[in-house]
Amino acid sequence: MTSQAIGLAEAVGLPFAHRVARPRAPWRWLPGTFTVGVLEHGLAPGGDPLEPPWPELLITCGRRSAALSIAIRRHSGGRTFTVHIQDPRVSPRHFDLVVPMAHDRLRGANVVPVVTALHRVTPERLEAAGRHFRARLLGEASTPGPVVAVLIGGSSRRHRLDPKTSRRLAERLVCMAEQRRARLLVTASRRTGAANSAVFEAVLREAGAFFWAGEGENPYLGMLSLADFILVTEDSVSMVSEACATGKPVYTLQLPGRKSRRLVAFHEELRRRGMTRPFAGVLERWTYTPLDETARIARIVQERMGART
Repeated sequence: MTSQAIGLAEAVGLPFAHRVARPRAPWRWLPGTFTVGVLEHGLAPGGDPLEPPWPELLITCGRRSAALSIAIRRHSGGRTFTVHIQDPRVSPRHFDLVVPMAHDRLRGANVVPVVTALHRVTPERLEAAGRHFRARLLGEASTPGPVVAVLIGGSSRRHRLDPKTSRRLAERLVCMAEQRRARLLVTASRRTGAANSAVFEAVLREAGAFFWAGEGENPYLGMLSLADFILVTEDSVSMVSEACATGKPVYTLQLPGRKSRRLVAFHEELRRRGMTRPFAGVLERWTYTPLDETARIARIVQERMGART
């Protein structure tokens, strides 16, 4: 959620500040339209204060921030232009612009759905990260085969990643790399978990692959930049979206679990557009025009804010 909000703020181009505020009980349990006292009494300790002067533009993301956006819009007398990313689970009329995923099927005059999640991945950032991390990720010697970046998510309400599944997936990756003489660049995420990360690290490093488990500077963007192919576990809409921003072949890795209708629709749309394919053990090259949904939404925000002046 942070990456989506900051990515849009950067693309809009106005100076901005990042604030983290968490509604506490009972506001975090109540509908987002219940805003009485939320700014004065409803914020949990340890978060950032939300107080005047109110901004020209407010970008929020996630259901629990909906009440904060609605309250600030009211306190500003409607002068703050509010953009809410993801389905707020309340009527879109409470915001100036709502940006849900297309598979949420939310509609309205001020609703602009996106096919991929908003993010901070840009061609400029990728190019800079590739230069910065090349020596660390690839060394000085040239790579005889393709470079394959692998992005590992983790368990969710619908997916399960355990050590047994992790070992099976890691061994499958090693087998593919040996067959294609590929260089593996693998990263875990916060949801991967320590036990699963330990399994991936043991199997992959023994096979000579690069594995990032959180130590040192995060090479994530460098991996995306230097890869010829990108493999992503299917559970993470954000990582799949960021991978598809590169224009490189993106394969999705299946995890055990019962798929939600929304996630199935997301992956079906990307496959229909020729952006992703399920990983079946082999690597094939193909091309597509990457979507830049973040830049598209930023232009809409600029246009609609300009129309109010």
